[in-house]
Amino acid sequence: MNLDEARKTYFLEADELLGEMEHGLLDLEQQEDPREQINSLFRGAHTIKGNSGVFGFEHVGRFTHRVESVLDALRNGHLQVTSALVGELLRARDHMAELVALAAEGRDPDADTLARGEAITAQLEGLAGHSPSAVATAAHVEVDTGSERRWHIEWNIGPDMLGHGLDPLSLLRYLRSNGRIEAPQLIGSFPALSEFNPEKCYQSIRFDYVTSLSAEAVREAFEFFLDESELVISPDEAVAGSAVAEGEAMTEAALKSAMMEIATEGVVERSGVERGTIEAPKDKPRARLSPATAIRVDAAKLDQLINLVGELVIAGATSHLLATQLGNEQLIEANSAMTRLVEDIRDSALNLRMVQIAETFARFQRVVRDTSQELGKEIDLSISGGETELDKTVVEKIGDPLMHLVRNAMDHGIESPDKRQAAGKPRKGTVSLNAFHDSGSIVIQVADDGGGIDPDTLLAKARDAGVVGPTQTPSHQEILRLAFEPGLSTANKVTNLSGRGVGLDVVKRNIEALRGTVDVESEKGNGTRVSIRLPLTLAIIDGFRVGVANSSYVIPLDTVIECIEIEERNEAKRGQAHYINLRGEVLPFLRLRELFQEAESSRERRENIVVVSYAGQKAGLVVDELLGEYQTVIKPLGRLFRGVHGLSGATILGSGDVAVILDVPQLIQTATQAAANSQRHVVAM
Repeated sequence: MNLDEARKTYFLEADELLGEMEHGLLDLEQQEDPREQINSLFRGAHTIKGNSGVFGFEHVGRFTHRVESVLDALRNGHLQVTSALVGELLRARDHMAELVALAAEGRDPDADTLARGEAITAQLEGLAGHSPSAVATAAHVEVDTGSERRWHIEWNIGPDMLGHGLDPLSLLRYLRSNGRIEAPQLIGSFPALSEFNPEKCYQSIRFDYVTSLSAEAVREAFEFFLDESELVISPDEAVAGSAVAEGEAMTEAALKSAMMEIATEGVVERSGVERGTIEAPKDKPRARLSPATAIRVDAAKLDQLINLVGELVIAGATSHLLATQLGNEQLIEANSAMTRLVEDIRDSALNLRMVQIAETFARFQRVVRDTSQELGKEIDLSISGGETELDKTVVEKIGDPLMHLVRNAMDHGIESPDKRQAAGKPRKGTVSLNAFHDSGSIVIQVADDGGGIDPDTLLAKARDAGVVGPTQTPSHQEILRLAFEPGLSTANKVTNLSGRGVGLDVVKRNIEALRGTVDVESEKGNGTRVSIRLPLTLAIIDGFRVGVANSSYVIPLDTVIECIEIEERNEAKRGQAHYINLRGEVLPFLRLRELFQEAESSRERRENIVVVSYAGQKAGLVVDELLGEYQTVIKPLGRLFRGVHGLSGATILGSGDVAVILDVPQLIQTATQAAANSQRHVVAM
């Protein structure tokens, strides 16, 4: 039977458990009563160990068992939580992740990897040795080294076990690696040949198991299979040494032969054996391959679904255009109903790809802990807005920029404890991560309460680097943005974290590649806050279509505030202003015809201003026609057009023509700069 799906599930669950272990260990030092946290850590390690044994990943199982023994010593009160112990347990967790990754690649660890594992466990057990016999006490929970015992086991295998990706042979092989299987006996009956299904199990097994494992360890070996089977374990007297009491040990050939018969469906005969003294508990949580309330879906399948929905949106637009041209009212009405359904499907499909940013934020708890120790600083991480959702594609690509910003905040921003104390601040600094939705975008902020950016120092370095001319006098905000220029750094010395002027320029470049913007606020002595603004999705958006000359442009609908018609008498109509007075508010604007060098239209059209807003700034875009809302499937621009200012993508219209999606943040910035440099009259509306 192909166990690829079951193994894939194992690796997914192992990754989840390792992530939970890291978070649990980081929280361990903060807990007043850490018992529940320790129990959770122990259960996670135990599940990984047990499932590794089922699939034959011996290196993972052996290393995790030694880690589990230390956790059990913690659980039983033989060890106390210390910073050093948590640090070594985090190293052990990282090594477990490395072993799982090697198993996923089908490779065994090399000598260096095994040596690192031995060094980690030696260090752990050395720390545990401060409490007499702590690890040995933990080991006795599972192994009684003094003698072997015989267990009578009846395993009633569910008929659908094979179909659910579970392999009984792998469990019996695991049992053989820790003891002897003797006197095996198959129970059950086969149906008539016409009713036989080779994908079903018709046989169960009864056998004696001689091992030094404890009762709890024997039962837990079956834990992964208990949702698909019934288990009865009865104890017998101890069997001294390694002598075989009765029957012959089950060989590999006999094991395979027996399981060849088990791998088949029918009504399982229940034996008359009464339940023994040990049974599988009904209330203990167990690993499951297929939870009833959720399923795992390959990310590639979600991407394919979004692509198909995008093509459906384009096809729907074509259908709507044809229906309108034909003028058939019934066809138009039917097409409108279909359009509404397509919108619902689009929204549902996009929601499938929306994930909370909390998991991304949680990764930085470890980063802050390790880096603060490396820098000799005391730093806390504050997280808020973790429930904010955004597209998984954005989440995957935002991790590295956030890593740069968090490390920069710790290295550049937060001062040393003594320096903070001298400045009247708490010795412990704080780095904050926050996320929230705003005007159809997601805003992610990285802030610190450190020394802030010294604008004079930054400007001086920018002048030395030739980024700013000797006669230029940039504003405070423009000076702060210089921090994102290549080669500029305010660090006084180079460290392995920062100081070479590499990092923040990469952050800006990566954010802009996601159609986002990055801004910085800082006050000398009072900290810095970097704000990243990103679109919620990179796939499909609602747009507002406008016409300029004979071309179509699409403006993201979330940025549109209102539309205003320009009257003939206005100077804006004649191109004599870069801003207007909009109900007492100065509104800079751009003519898209001039910006994109569109030819003059052959017929006279009334111009309109589309008022757009982004990150608290407003501007107007002067267009010829307002063509209404439009579902927009975002297509990336070709390499030839990537450098064109004011464009962020393209879309295909129902007619088959291509319309360009406007980059509103860039256009607002261009309009604001043009208005600031303009000396023309303000035109009242």
